[in-house]
Amino acid sequence: MNLTEKFLKFASLGAEWVLWLLVVLSVISVYVMIERILFYRSIAGDDARIRRGLFDALSANDIDGAKAKLKGADGPGARIVREMLQSAGDGARSLRARMEAVLPEERVRLGKNLSFLGTLGVNAPFIGLFGTVLGIIQAFKDLGTAGVQSGETSKVVMAGISEALVATAVGLLVAIPAVVAYNVFQRRVKKALGEAEAMGSTTFALLTAERQEDKA
Repeated sequence: MNLTEKFLKFASLGAEWVLWLLVVLSVISVYVMIERILFYRSIAGDDARIRRGLFDALSANDIDGAKAKLKGADGPGARIVREMLQSAGDGARSLRARMEAVLPEERVRLGKNLSFLGTLGVNAPFIGLFGTVLGIIQAFKDLGTAGVQSGETSKVVMAGISEALVATAVGLLVAIPAVVAYNVFQRRVKKALGEAEAMGSTTFALLTAERQEDKA
């Protein structure tokens, strides 16, 4: 059996398993979307809610008060500042190191599973197209086996091709929501990280300014 025959035997499985694969991927995609929506909703407004009180406490050199403002806050900015306050008296280098260490962790936390959505959005149409190709191969194989004997044979082949095209349609149906969600969530991540970096930089400036004033 040569390679072509082996592939034809594989193609005889049809596009049904491809459709089931797309269904499974779609379910996982919906789960990721719901999980991310609930996560972003849980931290929405956390940093904005504490920012003013936090900066007022830091401006007054009230480290304990600043730590109290951070209690219960789970936004990326709050987590970065909380880590920075652990070394509030250790100098600028230590503050900068803590901020730079936590920022990548927050990027990973905010972007969790988004790579799956991006990958699915790009590849789902190709998976569907693969299923369509398998279905068309099977349809023409059936045509070659039966021969063009009557209109009924042609109807059967056309029905097989139409069923095969369903795989492409399903692939697009899975890909489009994944791409939209991926882009929306990426914008959310960039915005949250930008606000967190600004919050960390302001905290760094306030803490280092206080040390310079103490030295003076």
